[in-house]
Formats: sequence, C-alpha cells, structure tokens
Amino acid sequence: MPRIRPSVLNPDCSSRAVLDRIADKWTALIIRVLSGGTKRHNELRRLIPGVSQKMLTQTLRSLENDGLVNRRLYPVVPPKVEYSLTPLGRSLIEPLDAICVWAEKHFPELESARARSKKAIPGR
Repeated sequence: MPRIRPSVLNPDCSSRAVLDRIADKWTALIIRVLSGGTKRHNELRRLIPGVSQKMLTQTLRSLENDGLVNRRLYPVVPPKVEYSLTPLGRSLIEPLDAICVWAEKHFPELESARARSKKAIPGR
C-alpha cells in the first residue's frame, strides 16, 4: 500500500495536530522565551505576561509530550524543575521567530485594517 504524503490540509492526517500545537500562541511564546536558554516555571510566567499557571503547565506538558521541550526535575526540597528546548524544539526557533517579527512589523497595518473594517460595517 502506498504511503500517503503528510498534509496539514488533510483533516485525517496527524500533521494537522502538529500544526495546531505549533500555531498555538502560548507555544510560540514559550518557544521564543526558551530559545534564550533554560528557564524555571516561575521565570516563564514572569517572562510571558498574561499566561495563567494552568495554561503554562498544560502547554509545557504538551510540548514535553511532543518532544519539543525537556523537563528536568532536581531531587531537592522544594523540588526544582527546569525547562529547555530539545533539538527538535530548537528547530522551531527560526520559523516561529520569523512569525513573531512579522507580527511586530505589520501590527500597525493590521490595526489600521481592523479600524477601517469597523467603520465600514456599522454595529461592529
């Protein structure tokens, strides 16, 4: 049986789940912060304003399960946990950084378009 080429456009292809993971805003921000090196949970919370503890923990677990983030637990009291990117996670730095730079560069144009859209359609 011929092997089907992965396609994120195919709803039955697991590559779509990969796209969902890396397109998530918290994933992009966590990868961006971890690109600067190993961080602890509270450091990540401080460096990513707006992320709740629950969402940060949930996203870190998913990234760990996907092989993008390494979690290292030190056997001390209180427990010390550090997060770092795996080689696979590091391979996302460049493309995600490009998207972040694009968003920052084009933010004014997007805001202008949104403002024009609101004026053109009353009640928005």
